[in-house]
Amino acid sequence: MVITLSLICGEHAVLIGEPGTAKSAMVRRAASLLNARFFKYLLTKYTEPSELFGPLDIRALRKGVYARVTRGKLPEAEIAFLDEIFNASSAILNTLLSLMMERVIYDGYLELRTQLWSLFGASNRVPEEPELEALYDRFLLRTHVKPLDQDYWAELLEASWRIETGVLGEVKPVLSMEDLVAINSFALKVNLENVKSSLLKLLLILEEKGLHVTDRRKGKILKVIAAHALLNGRSVATEDDLIVLKYTVPKSLEDFERIQVILLEELRTRERVLKELNEIRTNVRTAAAKIKQLGPFDPRLTDYYKNLKIAKNKVLSLIKDFDDDEEVVKIANEIVSEIDDLLDVITAKLNV
Repeated sequence: MVITLSLICGEHAVLIGEPGTAKSAMVRRAASLLNARFFKYLLTKYTEPSELFGPLDIRALRKGVYARVTRGKLPEAEIAFLDEIFNASSAILNTLLSLMMERVIYDGYLELRTQLWSLFGASNRVPEEPELEALYDRFLLRTHVKPLDQDYWAELLEASWRIETGVLGEVKPVLSMEDLVAINSFALKVNLENVKSSLLKLLLILEEKGLHVTDRRKGKILKVIAAHALLNGRSVATEDDLIVLKYTVPKSLEDFERIQVILLEELRTRERVLKELNEIRTNVRTAAAKIKQLGPFDPRLTDYYKNLKIAKNKVLSLIKDFDDDEEVVKIANEIVSEIDDLLDVITAKLNV
């Protein structure tokens, strides 16, 4: 999701996680699907600027012209991936800042305009050094890439073997960079008026909880909200689209968990509704096991009857704004059916 949103916005993203979690593979696949010019490099503290931006053109220098040979290097890339980006030296760091903000490389006497659309960085840590704060802030979207849960290990092994044996074959582009530019123009036309007040309220709540967002990021978040709306087939943003704050607000690894909890509490999103429905289903099934153990005319049956009625009304209330969502409606109907069956059981035991 973060890679897709970044590409729609024409913004940059950083993927934070341990090695071997397919960070570079995901970005490379995205570039292949767009048939974009792609540049990838692993940074160390010894990486020289020429490794990224190209060596000096000696022939041009002999003629008194300062230039670099940029073929196949970062200045000619449309999508770039820099692994261990926070290892950048000060010389590279300063150049990256202007590149990310202005798409321009200032190199001595040279001002080189680039074709860069999105830069993706990767690291196994969140930078704490003050000199890296500006670079980290340039990444509008951030995500914590975690290893797969064991439930997916079998699929991981199968997919890995298919890649190793070449079964998957070459990736065929599905869009072009020109298509992406057009999609970006549509995103910038999304109507955001319905969510601005809710966004301001959320930003205030987050600030009070110690989750600070710089002024630059506050404004740019609107682009991500618009991209999320467009990605979901809407030309008008809704409160659902504010869920993207989980990619734009976090700074530390702990923040990723905190923001998720806050958003679930503050927003009436599909994710929150599904979470509440699943909690209700768990409670209903726990009640069912206890009800079966109760004998006829047990006074506790009356309490269970009242609570189940309340739960049913809550389910119906939760899905009011999601009646066109097949998955939500299906889960809700299943829960209502379970509740109705339990109410019948209680009624029979009370012999009412």
